[in-house]
Amino acid sequence: MLTFDVLTIFPELFEPFAKESLLFKASKKKLLKIQAHDLRQWAKDRHRTVDDKPFGGGLGMVMRVEPVYKAVSTLKSKIQNPKSKTKVILFTPRGKKFDQKMAYKLSRMNHIIMVCGRYEGVDERIAKKITDVELSVGDYVLMGGEVPAMAVIEAISRLIPGVVGKPQFLKERLGKGRKKGFLEYPQYTRPEIFEPKRGVKWRVPKVLLSGNHKDIEEWKAKHGRVIA
Repeated sequence: MLTFDVLTIFPELFEPFAKESLLFKASKKKLLKIQAHDLRQWAKDRHRTVDDKPFGGGLGMVMRVEPVYKAVSTLKSKIQNPKSKTKVILFTPRGKKFDQKMAYKLSRMNHIIMVCGRYEGVDERIAKKITDVELSVGDYVLMGGEVPAMAVIEAISRLIPGVVGKPQFLKERLGKGRKKGFLEYPQYTRPEIFEPKRGVKWRVPKVLLSGNHKDIEEWKAKHGRVIA
């Protein structure tokens, strides 16, 4: 079972997400577990402060190192199997771009701890001393790491056998040879001919109706895009 532990100051955002159809079913089957933790419970003062002003000046506030250190240490201490493969991730715009190849690698983990930054950023010691990898989901800036965490959880979870249904659902989308990776290709369903208005007909490509599996596979390879 793969366990996702998410550290955030907005744990309530993950409640409906974890109850989404496939993720909820997967958790019921003990294929994965999603746990969101309020980072403020590891703050040392009565106001549960997790941020402070940056040294050297600057706008906004910076997430403090102490609560994150205590939180990650606590979660790691609860891992019973010493051979458990664990990865601690920090979401930041300057991190390594998350892609399908990385999703495959992370799907082999047993435990993933995710640190969701907020404010103007996090104390650099969190990135350098506590987390294993800094990840970005795109060349843009969000308000925090919660949305990236959800995206990464979904990308990883669907690669766990049994989460999206039969294993064939994943194998069928894997390219071969030079095109090895996740093959995303155009798909169609009924009706065969759709008329959005009189005199206009949108048709399904004939090859997909031919029943010729070789031609269909060649069409998919030609028109698809391999996501490495």
